[in-house]
Amino acid sequence: MGNNVPVKRIAIFGSTGSIGKQALDVIASHPDMFVPEILTAQNNEDLLIMQALKFKPNIVVIGDEKKGIRVKQALATTDTKVFIGEQALEEVAAMDCYDMMLAAIVGFAGLKPTLQALENGKAIALANKETLVVAGDYVMKKAVEKKVPIIPVDSEHSAIFQCLIGETRNKIEKIILTASGGPFLGKKPNFLVNVKRDHALQHPNWNMGAKISVDSATLMNKGLEMIEAKWLFNLRPDQIQVVIHPQSILHSMVQFEDGGIKAQMGLPDMKLPIQYALAFPYRIGNKFPRYDFKKPNALTFEEPDIKTFRNLVLATEALNKGGNLPCVLNAANEIAVYAFLRNRIGFLDMTDLIERTMERVPFIEHPSLEEYFDSDAEARNFAASLIKL
Repeated sequence: MGNNVPVKRIAIFGSTGSIGKQALDVIASHPDMFVPEILTAQNNEDLLIMQALKFKPNIVVIGDEKKGIRVKQALATTDTKVFIGEQALEEVAAMDCYDMMLAAIVGFAGLKPTLQALENGKAIALANKETLVVAGDYVMKKAVEKKVPIIPVDSEHSAIFQCLIGETRNKIEKIILTASGGPFLGKKPNFLVNVKRDHALQHPNWNMGAKISVDSATLMNKGLEMIEAKWLFNLRPDQIQVVIHPQSILHSMVQFEDGGIKAQMGLPDMKLPIQYALAFPYRIGNKFPRYDFKKPNALTFEEPDIKTFRNLVLATEALNKGGNLPCVLNAANEIAVYAFLRNRIGFLDMTDLIERTMERVPFIEHPSLEEYFDSDAEARNFAASLIKL
């Protein structure tokens, strides 16, 4: 590629999470191409301090104010500026010292900084699917208005994005999102009723954070991805299909109107879609392991079991109805997963809690941004009230 590619300054929002840590590995392998300009964390101050000492970013943000003094003291002798608190995330996102934001904060908390970055005309490498689930119409309109790209980091959406390169004039018939099925593929409710957090966190193929691992085990992750895909690729709900592919080699597919299908394949390693998004429009070399066709490995596909994994049904309902329902679904799910991870509710209770919240919070067909935030708060409060203390 030579030296004619300008160095890209990256702001990693959520640098201490699974995606953030892997992104820093990618950046460390290509110091001539990427500079980590901003690193943020919510409350993992120890790792944030280690990252800041190693990568020497211009700015770090620690969201939890109680941890702020410690981060400031640890970085006092460096040139890194330390900002503290939730509001600081938005203020730093609005700054002009970076070229691309890697939006890797988990959950609804990632929405406000991402909106600030868009307002600021910054390219987004989007790992936070909740941003589009909650307010996809608003976010995509803003991206078009500001003429900035949103490049997906989720392996499935990255696969679709890659399949669509060079196909701008060609009509999509449908996209097919693949799901591994998680650790409980083939299991029935009588098994799932006894499942605990440690079982749910043992994903067979991917190394992910706790929230996404649980979402994968309940198939909610795939439901959220369906809603995200609708906005990213401007699709109708009936153009989005989910298929279970236990090996996680084929990451997703696009079927065009002539019936031809394009798929993107590779080993299950998030570093590849992260690198692709950061370096876009270039593909750059790496030393990641390669898929080997010489080793026999049957690639299989099956329909999802929506009777057992009803989260997929609830997400499809939210996808079809639209309005603030995906926002309510997401908020209730975040509360449900939080409670499950603390052994406060059972595995199957999560779906019931989400369903009851979706029935309770009033439906708004065309919500304003403020109404999205109100719906989120109302859904969280109601969902939390259902959990037995």
